[in-house]
Amino acid sequence: MEQPQRARISLPAQDYAAIYALSDIHGCHDALLEAEKRIVEDASAIPGRKLLMFLGDYVDRGPRSSDVLQHLCEPPPSGFDRYALLGNHDDVFLKFLDDPGNNNDWLSFGAGPTLASYGVDAKHLLREEGKSIEEFGEIVRQAVPQAHIELLRSLPVAVTVGSVIFVHAGIRPGIPLAEQTDEELIWIREPFLFEGPRLPVLVVHGHTPAPRPVFGIGRIGIDTAVSMGGDLTVLKIADNRQTILTPSF
Repeated sequence: MEQPQRARISLPAQDYAAIYALSDIHGCHDALLEAEKRIVEDASAIPGRKLLMFLGDYVDRGPRSSDVLQHLCEPPPSGFDRYALLGNHDDVFLKFLDDPGNNNDWLSFGAGPTLASYGVDAKHLLREEGKSIEEFGEIVRQAVPQAHIELLRSLPVAVTVGSVIFVHAGIRPGIPLAEQTDEELIWIREPFLFEGPRLPVLVVHGHTPAPRPVFGIGRIGIDTAVSMGGDLTVLKIADNRQTILTPSF
């Protein structure tokens, strides 16, 4: 059965004195807390409402996916609105929870640390106890709080603020946002990375890791591979300027 299209949200640019975006947390809860602390400190000098944008991939690879999702279930910092987008890893995780038999490829997609963060030992259950994938899927569903599942179901795939589009992966060049598929917004690399959006917009995205933030044609990529020893980059947009808040950059 085809899934309904996820939300694409539009916000008035004048509502926010500053926007802070970060992406591809991948279970790195400590890095998230440290980045959010720096954001709050920086924002304290800016009067007015601020926007906190999370660009997806909260689970897999890093050690504390459950804690990251729990953090997103809780209220944002005072003075902030917060939107969290769907990443491709989040989508595959949710699909496994819904239908493990047809989505067990997630188990080789960085899932081990996510399962461990919920107290599930995949190797023991699947290899040593010989659980079927359906039995294993039910154990995982029971281990994941319902609030985390509802959060994953609720995540939009795009937020537009004025002429800035926040997505997880990118957009298909030259195609209006309303005509993009969810799959494109959470999975695309080329031709977007080379061509940019080919629209009069700035796209802020993650998904494709790099050693440093990438300021490309009509796009800014901020996945700097925190789960592989990199930084959790924070992009700040204020006064029509885009700057990197991460100290090492």
